[in-house]
Amino acid sequence: MVGEEDGMKNKVRIGVCVMEKKVKSGSEAFSGPMLQILERLEAFGEFEIVHFGDKVILEEPIQSWPICQCLIAFHSSGYPLERAEAYAALRKPFLVNELGQQRLLHDRRKVYERLEFYGIPVPRYALVNRESPNEELDYFIEEEDFVEVHGNRFWKPFVEKPIDEMPANFCVLFSEGDDHSIMIYYPSSAGGGMKELFRKIGNRSSEFRPDVRRVRREGSYIYEEFMPTGGTDVKVYTVGPEYAHAEARKSPVVDGVVMRNPDGKEVRYPVLLTPAEKQMAREVFSAFGQAVCGFDLLRCDGRSYVCDVNGWSFVKNSHKYYDDAACVLRKMFLDAKAPHLSSTLPPTLPWKVNEPVQQSEGLTRQGSGIIGTFGQSEELRCVIAITRHGDRTPKQKVKLKVTEEKLLNLMLKYNGGRPRAETKLKSAIQLQDLLDATRILVPRVRPGRESDSEAEDIEHAEKLRQVKAVLEEGGHFSGIYRKVQLKPLKWVKVQKANGEGEEERPTEALMVLKYGGVLTHAGRKQAEELGRYFRNNMYPGEGTGLLRLHSTYRHDLKIYSSDEGRVQMSAAAFAKGLLDLEGQLTPILVSLVSKDSSMLDGLDNASIEIKEAKARLNEIITSGSKSVHNNSSREKPWMVDGAGLPPNASEVLPKLVKLTKKVTEQVRLLAIDEDEELAESSSYDVILPYDQAKALGKTHIDVDRIAAGLPCGEGFLLMFARWRKLERDLYNERKERFDITQIPDVYDSCKYDLLHNAHLNLEGLDELFKVAQLLADGVIPNEYGINAKQKLKIGSKIARRLLGKILIDLRNTREEAISVAELKSNQDNNIAVPAAKEETDYHSKAYGKIDGTRRASFTSDMSMDQDEDDDKEPKYRLDPKYANVKTPERHVRTRLYFTSESHIHSLMNVLRYCNLDESLQEEPSLVCDNALDRLYRTKELDYMSYIVFRLFENTEVALEDPKRFRIEMTFSRGADLSPLESNDSEAASLHQEHTLPIMGPERLQDVGSYLTLEMMEKMIRPFAMPAEDFPPPSIPQGFSGYFSKSAAVLERLVNLWPFHKHSSNSNGSSPRKSRSENHKNQAEETSYT
Repeated sequence: MVGEEDGMKNKVRIGVCVMEKKVKSGSEAFSGPMLQILERLEAFGEFEIVHFGDKVILEEPIQSWPICQCLIAFHSSGYPLERAEAYAALRKPFLVNELGQQRLLHDRRKVYERLEFYGIPVPRYALVNRESPNEELDYFIEEEDFVEVHGNRFWKPFVEKPIDEMPANFCVLFSEGDDHSIMIYYPSSAGGGMKELFRKIGNRSSEFRPDVRRVRREGSYIYEEFMPTGGTDVKVYTVGPEYAHAEARKSPVVDGVVMRNPDGKEVRYPVLLTPAEKQMAREVFSAFGQAVCGFDLLRCDGRSYVCDVNGWSFVKNSHKYYDDAACVLRKMFLDAKAPHLSSTLPPTLPWKVNEPVQQSEGLTRQGSGIIGTFGQSEELRCVIAITRHGDRTPKQKVKLKVTEEKLLNLMLKYNGGRPRAETKLKSAIQLQDLLDATRILVPRVRPGRESDSEAEDIEHAEKLRQVKAVLEEGGHFSGIYRKVQLKPLKWVKVQKANGEGEEERPTEALMVLKYGGVLTHAGRKQAEELGRYFRNNMYPGEGTGLLRLHSTYRHDLKIYSSDEGRVQMSAAAFAKGLLDLEGQLTPILVSLVSKDSSMLDGLDNASIEIKEAKARLNEIITSGSKSVHNNSSREKPWMVDGAGLPPNASEVLPKLVKLTKKVTEQVRLLAIDEDEELAESSSYDVILPYDQAKALGKTHIDVDRIAAGLPCGEGFLLMFARWRKLERDLYNERKERFDITQIPDVYDSCKYDLLHNAHLNLEGLDELFKVAQLLADGVIPNEYGINAKQKLKIGSKIARRLLGKILIDLRNTREEAISVAELKSNQDNNIAVPAAKEETDYHSKAYGKIDGTRRASFTSDMSMDQDEDDDKEPKYRLDPKYANVKTPERHVRTRLYFTSESHIHSLMNVLRYCNLDESLQEEPSLVCDNALDRLYRTKELDYMSYIVFRLFENTEVALEDPKRFRIEMTFSRGADLSPLESNDSEAASLHQEHTLPIMGPERLQDVGSYLTLEMMEKMIRPFAMPAEDFPPPSIPQGFSGYFSKSAAVLERLVNLWPFHKHSSNSNGSSPRKSRSENHKNQAEETSYT
């Protein structure tokens, strides 16, 4: 008994001075992690753990509290922090977490001030302090797409946080509008709305509210720049200044659904910290004096920012972490109060014998599932997909010259009063102003019926009426789909208002309204379905292979979109299906999709060649000339000029015009009926216009409009305007001239109305579709080049930047895979290291290993240099020491590019005709003859058509062997089934839902063929943009950090591009040679990935 008492006297007493129970949240002190760590500390035999209990803490005088040498104390609801401070002052124990500093953690203003004082990066922010609710502040301005605080402008998306933060360990059910919720406000260009973030309730952590657009004014808030993190948040847990463990989880800003494992716990996976992030963890410890704490890390554009510090926090469900935390705390306690005792760890940790065995879950390996299998040694390393957007409404344009003073004044209002400056109206406020003006200007009765107005005036009034109709169908004016241009044409000099001199005033301007091209419910459905198809078929595993990869942060996903709204929304819908997300598309779009218009938009680079191709195409069609076929062209019909054009095209054109007139007349009569009904009403709003904005969120057909005999996607007036414009543009009766460039538009409108407006029963529409399709199948492919060589030239100009990016993606994947293989080989060679040594060096070894792995993934210690690497994308790498997976080194890169028809055609033309280049004429085409023939017969690359490159690594082949990496190429024609198809039961069923199925992938290579990455690079290199030629991308005004990349990224690529510096490796040289020669730039080369 005496021996036991002496033993207790020699032990270090650790006091646990925390509340036993906390309101609605249970006890952190006696939770699983805390108990696990305390039990491990006791197991060392050096410590006595003393629990104070609520009665002692709340009622007894501090003088009678247990005397302890070390103290664990942290604030929670109802905790008497002042009493704990008084006890610490009296007994002077070693404090794991300083007490006074804990007050700072409950005021976000003080947290940010403290972080900044210590030089720890935080998001750009500004404070709005109110003395009373709804107090008006002269330094705070709110507009449609931004707020301004003391002159600092925050463009949407931005974050709004209440200044008084709830304790991290205090859970509360937030009611709507509760002041402790964090809000994210989205820009009108992405659809608008707000997402409310709250502490987890069931399986939800956020809620999207599409109708909330104004910020709160009930209290004081921090406004903060939104950081796009790729849909992932990082939580860092520190134990002392030298230990930090990081876990990543799905960000609540994406869809608000909490990922949970079968036990109901939130899914999180350990990730590696960069050296700079580890230093940030040390600084957080120093700034707040909290040895055990957690903080939130945002990784954005290669930099990391601390956005919250939570105080006392532990990792849950990680036995390795419990071991580490106990060892770190043991050393801290002994160094502080028993330095005479050795802090060296015993050879075997005392609790190891009783540690439960963790279940491990792996992934099934597989080779190519599309073009033959090359054995179980083959691993998928990269998936690159270039995809066209989904089904859309027809694109439209209205042009009219305006002289009305209201419209000219509106132009001056938004161009800064400059009489010769062009104005673009896109925001809700601007479009509402225009709508108000046109409502006043549009006559209530159609001119021409009761007056002798000139035809020109009638047409002008009709166009104004069309503008008004378009704007009224806008709902909340989502700027993604409508924009108006006002360009001054004539000016006069007038006396200034103050009488001092003259000034110019515009008297006439050209108004151009672009609208339509809206992603339909069918387009959204197609995109989501294709995302699900990719999830289940493009990746290893059965059904959940991709989700497993993604959730364990072995999946590096980036999604890029062009500037077009339909393309952006297609990308977001695809991401929703790919990652099994829920909810609205706007938060997914902002969180996961990056806009790169310079890579995925525009035809300017090839405008001259396209004009030449169209001129030649017009000549072939209108002249009725036949192409000359020789023997080789019979074998390869795709090689002749105008391949695919019907031989009787010139004879079919008059029939096309006649049928177009027939359909237009029927729609005109329907529009008259609608207009008369509107004219007879006493209000503009009696007949509710079609609401495009609400239609954006729909995933099903509009049953009510169909039942009412109304068109889908627009009103009759705009439907008539669409067909009338086609009729006028297709054939000029005065000049007796056909415009063949209108053929694709006629086909587009036919297909749209057959799919979405079949209930209108337009006579002759099906016949018109067949004629238009016959012509369009020949016209569309030839608009991108009249023959193979011109197709290659135009394709390389349009897709040059995209091709360069694809090669960068493939090269980065190869370099990373080789480094991981080398690292794994080195680890296997050193496997004899004793297990006890690993435990002894539990924290220094861990950091060394992590740093090595970090360098292996080409994000070295210099990657966080704030001057050099400010544009890197976030990197999430699984930490193998803590991972509960069999293959932690496994990593798949996915790059998804969403674009329009022009880029799909251009990319495909380069792939199939690249060997026609003078430098490659001895090489066979990348696309086999069988696929070339199928492409020739395919004609149209329809909605959701795609091209996929998959890179495989054969791990049984030597690193130096070119056959180590193989490329597989496939394509899909997209939803190219005719809406008149009657022999396809699945298509008929889908047609009832106004949609069409997406065709499955087809091979571009022969079965059993082997395209090495080295050969792929050689064939594509002449047409791809080298890094030094990449222009700096344009950043939309006011969208700093949102959908943008800075020029620094592209400038750094100049030093990374190996192809213009080295040989093509055709002599068999190893790709590793260029890797070693460019070793200096390895860290930077993934900055634009």
